[in-house]
Amino acid sequence: MNNIRLKSSLDRASLDNRLQYDPEIIELYLRTDDLQQESLIRERIRELKQRGIRVYLHHPSRYDGRYLDIMSTEPGMYRFYRESTQQLVRICQEEGSQCVIHANYLHSDNDEISRERTIALRHEIDEFLSYGRDFLLWEDSTEGLFCYANPYLIDEVIVPLKLPVNVDVSHTFISFRGDNDRLREVLERTAPYAIYYHLVDSMGQFHDSLPLGQGLIDWKMVKSYVQGKEYIFEINLEGGHIDCTPMVESARFFDNLSLEQASL
Repeated sequence: MNNIRLKSSLDRASLDNRLQYDPEIIELYLRTDDLQQESLIRERIRELKQRGIRVYLHHPSRYDGRYLDIMSTEPGMYRFYRESTQQLVRICQEEGSQCVIHANYLHSDNDEISRERTIALRHEIDEFLSYGRDFLLWEDSTEGLFCYANPYLIDEVIVPLKLPVNVDVSHTFISFRGDNDRLREVLERTAPYAIYYHLVDSMGQFHDSLPLGQGLIDWKMVKSYVQGKEYIFEINLEGGHIDCTPMVESARFFDNLSLEQASL
């Protein structure tokens, strides 16, 4: 089957479960503690690349039990966000990978949206681009400043910075409370900047992370925008996140959408 593109942890059991499907892409989701095992991160990237698998990393989501926020004024989080990003950019540069990173999450500290704060966000992100702009892919959240429901995000951050982005289709859909027309607008406007996508279904009200076909997202429309680009199926898994069957079933669903069905 084509387009087997999966998410995994560094854990051997999870990785072996995915390798049985001969994936084209694996995104390695990193926990905070994983950054203390840099040699293991590099080992996993090299192993996968030797198998012909393209590898992405995902920056840890938390520091000290709290979701990361690039605008955080808490000194420990501020320092960790920057040092961890520099570390992962260095790994990506040396191992030939790219890293997905969030500017904020749903439960981050700073979620007030305004044009002034969005411009301040742009200045923060611009600092990170100096670390290595070609190695960071910026993912949207369901709320907060780096969310497509922020009416200033595209014009004040993405366009002026020519920012490489990872569009999470379900996050965007949820941010507009299940509006496929608004999702289409974002996919169209971000197309020049979108390097990578997370494909996940949703009912559009909260972060439910459903297999494709079990939610309300118009996948025929979405496929016309992501066809020919990089993506993974980032479905929530049960039982320790080892069995990736829902991701594989989502790949089958997506693959079975014909080009004719997927046309605009």
